[in-house]
Amino acid sequence: MALVFRTVAQLAGISLSLLGWVLSCLTNYLPLWKNLNLDLNEMENWTMGLWQTCVIQEEVGMQCKDFDSFLALPAELRISRILMFLSNGLGFLGLLFSGFGLDCLRIGERQQELKKRLLILGGILFWTAGIAALVPVSWVAHRTVQEFWDETIPEIVPRWEFGEALFIGWFAGFSLLLGGCLLNCAACSTQAPLASGHYAVAETQYLHQHLEMKNTHLKI
Repeated sequence: MALVFRTVAQLAGISLSLLGWVLSCLTNYLPLWKNLNLDLNEMENWTMGLWQTCVIQEEVGMQCKDFDSFLALPAELRISRILMFLSNGLGFLGLLFSGFGLDCLRIGERQQELKKRLLILGGILFWTAGIAALVPVSWVAHRTVQEFWDETIPEIVPRWEFGEALFIGWFAGFSLLLGGCLLNCAACSTQAPLASGHYAVAETQYLHQHLEMKNTHLKI
């Protein structure tokens, strides 16, 4: 039963982590972190991401413009860029390390302790990647709420609202956290046994060492 849990936890953990990593990369580049609907012109909608601002018009379609200067951006967007890049990089490393630590991968099957450490390292990297994805998304959402309810801004001025990328980012962050937890739980559970062929090799080596020790004692 423990081995079944270990296998299921590994597969579920790596699948959730892969899904979270793909969604975090998607969140990084989607220009849908904020939405702005104009009451005066319902046929025109504005969207904003970390890298560009887009306007959507029924007649023209979507037109996007990249931000001119990194330093001219608000603090939350500058830090969000760095954290999202960090999340994408850590997630990739987590996939690399945890992939080599999976029991279903026969490479290094005899080095169970090394595979366990790789699995734990991958889980920790996924945790860090999940936190690095949740922080910028939550920060931008918090600033959006603050600006939406800012009483110093006249009511006639349009307000930015949550975009779809924020929800994708939250889902990505929690998927990375949950995937990392499952991988660490799997690493700390009962280790998978060696394949049947390796059992025979291990038994032969054990008998050979036992006979050598016995002959040594007889000589003494």
